[in-house]
Amino acid sequence: MTSPSERYLAAKQLAEHSRTQLAVFEQQLGFELDPFQIDACRSVEAGRGVLVAAPTGAGKTVVGEFAVYLALGRGLKAFYTTPIKALSNQKYLELAASYGAERVGLLTGDTSINPDADVVVMTTEVLRNMLYSGSSTLDELGYVVMDEVHYLADRFRGAVWEEVIIHLRSDVQLVSLSATVSNAEEFGAWLDTVRGDTDVVVSEHRPVPLWQHVMVGREIMDLFESDVSFDEAAAPAQPAGIQERYRVNPELLELARAESRINQRGGGHWGGSRGSSRGGRRDAPRRGHGGPPMSRIPKASRPAVIAQLDKRGLLPAITFIFSRNGCDGAVRQCVDSGLWLTTEPERLAIARIVDEACQDIPDDDLEVLGFWTWREGLIRGFAAHHAGMLPTFKEVVERLFTAGLVRAVFATETLALGINMPARTVVLEKLDKFNGEAHVDITAGEYTQLTGRAGRRGIDVEGHAVVLWQPGTDPAAVAGLASRRTYPLNSSFRPTYNMSINLMAQFGRERSREILESSFAQFQADRSVVGLAKQVRSREESLTGYEKAMTCHLGDFTEYAALRRELSDAEAQASKSRARDRRSAVAASLDALAPGDVILIPGGRNSGYAVVLPLDAQPSREARTTVLTEDKQIRRITAAELDGAVEAVSHIRIPKSFNSRTAKDRRDLASSMRNALHDHRPPRPAAARGALHAHGADRRERAITELRRQLRAHPCHGCSDREDHARWAERWWSCAARRTT
Repeated sequence: MTSPSERYLAAKQLAEHSRTQLAVFEQQLGFELDPFQIDACRSVEAGRGVLVAAPTGAGKTVVGEFAVYLALGRGLKAFYTTPIKALSNQKYLELAASYGAERVGLLTGDTSINPDADVVVMTTEVLRNMLYSGSSTLDELGYVVMDEVHYLADRFRGAVWEEVIIHLRSDVQLVSLSATVSNAEEFGAWLDTVRGDTDVVVSEHRPVPLWQHVMVGREIMDLFESDVSFDEAAAPAQPAGIQERYRVNPELLELARAESRINQRGGGHWGGSRGSSRGGRRDAPRRGHGGPPMSRIPKASRPAVIAQLDKRGLLPAITFIFSRNGCDGAVRQCVDSGLWLTTEPERLAIARIVDEACQDIPDDDLEVLGFWTWREGLIRGFAAHHAGMLPTFKEVVERLFTAGLVRAVFATETLALGINMPARTVVLEKLDKFNGEAHVDITAGEYTQLTGRAGRRGIDVEGHAVVLWQPGTDPAAVAGLASRRTYPLNSSFRPTYNMSINLMAQFGRERSREILESSFAQFQADRSVVGLAKQVRSREESLTGYEKAMTCHLGDFTEYAALRRELSDAEAQASKSRARDRRSAVAASLDALAPGDVILIPGGRNSGYAVVLPLDAQPSREARTTVLTEDKQIRRITAAELDGAVEAVSHIRIPKSFNSRTAKDRRDLASSMRNALHDHRPPRPAAARGALHAHGADRRERAITELRRQLRAHPCHGCSDREDHARWAERWWSCAARRTT
């Protein structure tokens, strides 16, 4: 029971709040704000910058919208920046609907709508270019909202966010919206340094609980052994007794071990297993019964995955495929499979919306754009969503999905960047993607961003994330991604020539240097100096201790350890050189072969006799050499898979009409090869093989022999504690090497 003084204070605070602009704004929203939203909005109304770090779907954009509301009320301009055009387009439509199209503009790389409006939505690069050019559009600018500000960690584009933050006038109020990061306080401290008063507001609560699953074949299995939602699994610390609940589902671990054993021995079987399901939760997937023993885990097709989700009441769903072609292909597969997710009235509604949206597009263009296949997929209840689509098509997909008429969307990761298309379930086909240079595993932050689309606030009691089982799936690794909600935000800022030229042209040498030194990258580096100094002191103490432990009464063990390391390095280098020489000899022998040469493949999976095929008969030009084996099979031979060099033991003529795809031609050529082998004599030993490398090999062997002699002659070689001293010496070398890096 509250005291009279406490009730008075609460009433006073309520009265004061009702007179604020935040209270008026909240009344217009039609729903109550969460505590973190209120705290962040109060900071904005008080004139301070704010960093809001919250999970995807938590509603942090409300804070940015409040900044826009304040700007319009105070006669100032507001810029709302996003990392991608799709998000800019969506935010523009939302703000235009709220404040009128005449007051809102849009600027992206290829679109310019009402650029002098009071509120302009733009990609971050556009604002950076405005700052460098000194654009008059910046006049009267009072607020900048940076949505998805954690994008500054992006290795390719992240520096743009830092440049904007540094270059903005000091009187411009900055509202930064970020996914939950583990070093929000550090990032906020930097913002406070370069921008002035900045409050940090962090929320780690998802409005809709998220449950994690793995789909094995057509079974949807729980990732964790017990009932563990995302909030619980990602909790920063748990008592030891409670941590027992967060174990990975043992059935998944056994499947992974069984698959590993099969791969190691090249065959075998594992048995199906029975799963248990959570009771009492709405929409909870139930594991089915395992089937008979099988040699591999069958992969469900994309239509089968959607059908299973539909069966368990887990639609609507977004399936993330890291490929535009993959998304389009998934829709075609669902259409071809005969899958339907819609009722007859829904199909009529979808057809009407689609036809109205595309009525101004000429019929010839519709045919080229694949309109009819796209329309057929929508009417059935599924669609693709990616940056390569016609904007009109993409807007229709978003509209139908939000309305609940389309229930399955196959999307690239750009949809996860704040686009308002939440679903009940998110499916991840793979946990790796192509980053422009190589295929890499997705990070915990990316996993959180993608699965954050699951769970519609105010609609779903819970959301679901489903990872599809792939060969080599590690359930423990998936659990690691699912249980790490936070990740560090590290600067990707690297000064470039173009950046330096722009800075000096606008600000001069000294000011440009100050700007570069005020980057988040420099801020993090300066903060790490204290930690580095501590590490140096620790390593110096360790080196002293290791030196004492490896002291030998017979002689200088440091000198003896150096000889051992030199010998070990020389032997390793010699081994590498021999392997390199062997590969060179093998490659040279393959290059020397001509079409029609009959060879004896000395080892590996393709060992035996074969005839070399001409280039125009080879199915692929990727391999070094393509051959026809005795059993009439086409094989591609590379130097890496051969145990030794190859030589022609005979030669046959290959008819000009030979076609490797024709069974008769392969049979006839194999017969000719067998006839030629009747006269086969073993090839002469390649005495000269490797002669080019003999001089270098002899020199290396002489050096190794001399090092071994010096080692045996050293006084410490006869020490009874020699190996104990050697272990301490290895630690000394390792620590010394770390000290120099």
